[in-house]
Amino acid sequence: MAVIRRLESGRPIVSLVVFCVLALLFASAVELRAQTPTPTPQLQSVEDKGTVKVRVDLVTLTLTVTDLYGRYVSGLSKNAFTVFDNGVEQEITYFSDTDAPVSLGILFDVSDSMSGTKIAKARHALERFINTSHPNDEYFLIAFNNRAQLLLDRTRNGEAVLDKLTLVNPRNNTALYDACYLGIEKVTRGTHQKKAMLIISDGQDNASRYNFGEVRRLMKESDVVVYAVGILDGRDSGSSEGMLGKAFLDELTSVTGGKAFYPETDVEMDEIFERIALELRHQYSIGYVPEDFQTDGKWHKVKVKVKPPRGLPRLTVRSREGYFATPLTDYK
Repeated sequence: MAVIRRLESGRPIVSLVVFCVLALLFASAVELRAQTPTPTPQLQSVEDKGTVKVRVDLVTLTLTVTDLYGRYVSGLSKNAFTVFDNGVEQEITYFSDTDAPVSLGILFDVSDSMSGTKIAKARHALERFINTSHPNDEYFLIAFNNRAQLLLDRTRNGEAVLDKLTLVNPRNNTALYDACYLGIEKVTRGTHQKKAMLIISDGQDNASRYNFGEVRRLMKESDVVVYAVGILDGRDSGSSEGMLGKAFLDELTSVTGGKAFYPETDVEMDEIFERIALELRHQYSIGYVPEDFQTDGKWHKVKVKVKPPRGLPRLTVRSREGYFATPLTDYK
């Protein structure tokens, strides 16, 4: 009865209304807070409806350091490196030397020029590569002849990659440049920060829609380290087509901080594939924010120097040559 009389007085009704309004405001605030996105770290890509957006104000570099004998040097500190952007020394704000997994695009030539025993030997060497790689690497397998075709999209199953190449029969022409475009598109969407591409081909192209200049520009714009294994025989290396293919692979890999290899024997081929896998696991990652950064689209030349610790001989550092200062880039 006391409760009924208080409600009839009118004051408790006002209090009840105020309470309800406050409750609704609190619920709205909680919902708004839940919908507010967490700021994206500078070193991560943002995936939104199939689009990958990459920050370019933070420049990231993947470095390979070797000694005079070509052996990989690990254990260096951030203070051992100096970075110059268009000749101006930069402050390194990010540094890592961990054995991190990589998002890797494997571009496998299945054109007529890879006929005979070339494909079987390359597949055998690729098996050695996969067995040496980081267990959490993810692979994008692209086969190409007169067109580029995605055979496997983002898998960590190395055996599945090898199985896909078991029954491949080489035929038709070679669309290597188109395969490079497809490879960059897929690798850029990879989940790992480190990104690389492995081209297994003789380097010749006679069927692509894209040309050499367009592919080179794309490689310079990306943060993907490209390696190549030129599968050449005596006839290829001495022909004009073979020389052009080799020049293409050399140029394409050098601008990205990678390297091209040309094994002459089966044993050397196996060793080279293993060496590339080991290099990917012994790299440094550094990042910096350029002073007075402007998205003017201009090319910035990057130079990295490494100072060896006391007692060590001269070291060599390899990385991409630079970057274009472009706005937020979308890879669709």
